[in-house]
Amino acid sequence: MAPASDLVDGATLRAGVVGTGFIGVVHVDALRRIGVDVAGVVGSSAERAAAKGIAPAYASYEALLEDDSVDVVHLTTPNDLHYSQAKQALSAGKHVVCEKPLAMTSEQSEELVALAEASGLVHCTNFNIRFYPVVQEARERVHAGELGDVWNVHGCYLQDWLATPEDWNWRLEPARGGDLRAVGDIGSHWLDLTQFVTGSPIVEVFSDLATIIPVRRRPVGEVETFSSPSDVERVDVPMTTEDVAHILVRFDSGARGSCVLSQVSFGRKNAIRMEVDGSRGTLAWDGERHEELWLGSREHGNEILQRNPQLMHPGSAARTQLPVGHAEGFADTFRELYRAVYADVARGGPSTEPDYPTFRDGHVENLICDAIARSNREGAWVRV
Repeated sequence: MAPASDLVDGATLRAGVVGTGFIGVVHVDALRRIGVDVAGVVGSSAERAAAKGIAPAYASYEALLEDDSVDVVHLTTPNDLHYSQAKQALSAGKHVVCEKPLAMTSEQSEELVALAEASGLVHCTNFNIRFYPVVQEARERVHAGELGDVWNVHGCYLQDWLATPEDWNWRLEPARGGDLRAVGDIGSHWLDLTQFVTGSPIVEVFSDLATIIPVRRRPVGEVETFSSPSDVERVDVPMTTEDVAHILVRFDSGARGSCVLSQVSFGRKNAIRMEVDGSRGTLAWDGERHEELWLGSREHGNEILQRNPQLMHPGSAARTQLPVGHAEGFADTFRELYRAVYADVARGGPSTEPDYPTFRDGHVENLICDAIARSNREGAWVRV
């Protein structure tokens, strides 16, 4: 696929990125790799943004929105800012890519869907996990009927970056991260991934949430995601959000599913895993072995398909850029997601059926999270 900048009569598309933390830097890098000009970034202060040195720093978010040369705004800020910043960007006539969650509540995300769809602008919720080439291949195989009727979907998303009382991040604060943490932060990726691969929405949930570390030691001052400074002053803070979640799901197709979510599993850095069982076979994918797709069969033995464009379906092969044996990883999923998004930006608006997650997909995740929270409170199955 041609770089996005080649898709509109040679004109260069320009983006502004809001947020200069871990994910903001990934956005900037991915945009440059597909030929999009990063006009500048916005940080918590102009001085902090400039100190990052990743792109020119705007004085404020309003200054970015006033820059008529910027086509697309990328929001990589804390969760509580997404709703207001997305509204401002749409009002300013900018296409929007927003990190998940799209908003803090489903009422807010519903409003953003309505505003975005009425605007005619391109809108994306940044569920990048869909764009691992082997995940795309898994979807192609399920949709081609190679697994037969899907009846069971199970897996997990495990991390250890919050496994000790001294680990701290703004996501631990409900006012900034939301009332659901493990579910909203990493669980939303698993839930979106399984719906994407199976093509079937989740319609009912049963959940059990637990706060394993009831009191944490918050540093006095800011710390970046995945950092854990040991030589800073700290204060005790009681926790209300979950470290661990066990969730049962029912899909619209009739398939059943289950997942375990944890941000306190020692040794697991980014272990998102999915297994799909059908009437003719099984497939499994592990994000820590993201170049491989396990294929289970009784007829001819199990196989491991290594990411290889020559052996993949045309749709998934189009999402991989390097030959077999030359690994494509986490950062490449952002590149491929933005290739899809910016193709629509170049055309001037969203496709009839966008091949990337939109604000509507972000709203769906908020509705599922609402149902999970209610299920945990009531100890019962809850419809989405």
